[in-house]
Parts: sequence; C-alpha cells; structure tokens
Amino acid sequence: MDDEIVKPEASDDPRRRSAERTLLIIIGATLGFAGLIAVVTPPVASLLGESRHAIPGALHGMSAILFVITGTIGAYMGYRLFFGRLADLRDLRVIASINACLSLLTVMFGNWIYIYYRAKGGPRSYFLETNPVVHEIFFEFKEFLALFTLPLSVATAYILLREREGLLERRWLPEIVGVLLVIAWGCLMLVFGLGAAITKLRSA
Repeated sequence: MDDEIVKPEASDDPRRRSAERTLLIIIGATLGFAGLIAVVTPPVASLLGESRHAIPGALHGMSAILFVITGTIGAYMGYRLFFGRLADLRDLRVIASINACLSLLTVMFGNWIYIYYRAKGGPRSYFLETNPVVHEIFFEFKEFLALFTLPLSVATAYILLREREGLLERRWLPEIVGVLLVIAWGCLMLVFGLGAAITKLRSA
C-alpha cells in the first residue's frame, strides 16, 4: 500500500511563522510608539476633562490610535504583497476594509474637533498671532494630509474586494495595492505625530 503524503498545515510553515513573528514585532513597536506619544503629550485626564472638545477629542484620539495599529498591519502586508510574498489575501481584505472605516471615522471626528480649534480665542487664533508657521504646518498641512488617507484606504479596499483572488493574476495590480497601503500608512503616521504635537503646544 502506498504511503500517503501528509502535507504540513499552514501553521507549521516556517515562512508563515516567521511572518507572524514579524507582524507581532511591528504591532508591538507601533503600540510602543503610540504609548510614547501619549506620555510626552498631555495626560488622558486632560482629554476627558471639562474642555469643550472632550468628547470629539476622545473619539478622534481613540479612532486614530486604532487606525495606526491596523494601518501598520496593512502596510506590512502591503510590503509583502508588493514583493510577491503574500499568497492569501483574506486577511488583507479584512484589514483594508477596517482601515477604510477607521479612516472615515478619524476624519469625521477630526473635522468635528477642528471646529473648536478654529473658534475665536482658540489655538488657531493664538498661533496666527504668535507663530503663523506653526499654524500652517501643524494645522493646515496636517488637516489636508489627513484627508488623503481616506481615498487611499477606500481605493485599496475596493480593489481587494472587487478583484479578490484574481488580483494575484495581474502582475501590476498587487504592486499598486502595496504602494497604496504604504503611502496611506506614511500619511497616517505623519498626521498622527503632528496631531500629538498640537496637543503639546496648546490645547483648545
């Protein structure tokens, strides 16, 4: 009787285990970075205090931190996809969809809190009078750059959900998706850093 060839399960694949370890390291580093930002900026109590923008500020911060985590995972998977090292797209489709939703929520809450920043006597007025350069970089540049994460995330999720497994059959499409994921992550991290710096400079 011929011996049956038993294929190793996916969880026993050394390459998969290596990728999972790398992903855990990246998630840990991202959480550490977010924690460092939280330490050097005002404490959580000041975000949930009696400020006029306490609720939108807390929602914006929470969605932004979640977006940083899932966006980092998406960027890592996009990097692997770009170089042809990602064969299973199911997890990536889920992450891309979550990124699109979190991007929308973060932008919505950010626009909400921006109303208070632009109010008379708020941080915007203060920086326009004392240091216009800070206003242009930390407010205007940050706000416009943040908007780019939404179309990038939505486009990525749409391509992955529309093409599904057929995406890998097109030589150029996986590369485009990988680039979109990394660009969205780059915009996100830059905006996240500038947003944290704003709370350090002056709160509403």
